[in-house]
Amino acid sequence: MSFDDEWSQLKSAAADRSSASQMQLNTLDGGGGGPIPEGDLAVSQDDLARIGDEAFKLYRRLDTDGDHAKASSYEAATSLKDDFAIGGALSTVTDKWNSQVDTLLAACAHISNHLDYSSNAHAGDEYYIATQFRYVDLNEGFDERTQG
Repeated sequence: MSFDDEWSQLKSAAADRSSASQMQLNTLDGGGGGPIPEGDLAVSQDDLARIGDEAFKLYRRLDTDGDHAKASSYEAATSLKDDFAIGGALSTVTDKWNSQVDTLLAACAHISNHLDYSSNAHAGDEYYIATQFRYVDLNEGFDERTQG
């Protein structure tokens, strides 16, 4: 079989699969409509709080310790640069190190801040839902008393 023939067959098979999946999107599956299976991933608010706390601790520690050798490395690079090629290389390595520390700091801050935000947002959602249920319960109780 030539390459062109095989390529045509592959394109045709892909087109058939594509049209079949498009039609499947527009129909219901033939399933029984039972309960939706639940996943096995479960995370508590305490778990999220601990992760956020550890990310914040890592951020604080890296913020102070990540720059520990910054000044001395730049000083060494500057004094070596005039006489040795390694001075320029040390300067490049120091720049790269500082860039990587900044990237890691941003990631730790993002994790910590996002978990704090998510926790607060979900708490607000829970409060809203609970309030709505109480409102529905009160209205249903009121309707029953006026009709009965």
